[in-house]
Amino acid sequence: MLYLLDANVLITAHNQYYPINRIPEFWGWLRHMGERGIVKVPLEIYEEVLEGSREEEKDLLLAWCRDDENKAAMLLGEDVDPGVVGQVISQGYADDLTDDELEQIGRDPFLIAYALVESTERWVVTTEIPKPSKRRQNRKIPDVCGDFGVNCCNTFQLLRVLEFTTAWKP
Repeated sequence: MLYLLDANVLITAHNQYYPINRIPEFWGWLRHMGERGIVKVPLEIYEEVLEGSREEEKDLLLAWCRDDENKAAMLLGEDVDPGVVGQVISQGYADDLTDDELEQIGRDPFLIAYALVESTERWVVTTEIPKPSKRRQNRKIPDVCGDFGVNCCNTFQLLRVLEFTTAWKP
């Protein structure tokens, strides 16, 4: 199984639950899972992490993401299929989105598209909460994943499945 992380997983983990400077075990475990090919971040989403970190915490998360070993471990080594991204946008959000709406969606369709190409072997991991009543650019990742039959979970479900513990040692 391959778990594809949304940008908010890394940003929220550092900003709220597992600060890099206070819970380094989490970040070492995450890199280890990346090296084993269990957890990955698509390039488009990795770039979003670099752009989306909170200012006061930016240096630590940026440094972690820019570290050559971390980057090599975490980046998914594939190119997205533009046709699949288009399918996710048109069928998952709307087929007549404006440029402003596309900007609001951001890179979420890329994440879902990477999972969709092997939907039985890939999971999307996000901190977003399902909101089935939302429409168009306001749709949430779990709801769009559900439309396509892509498995989706949150950070804590991932940690349970992969048995993360602060006693972890490589």
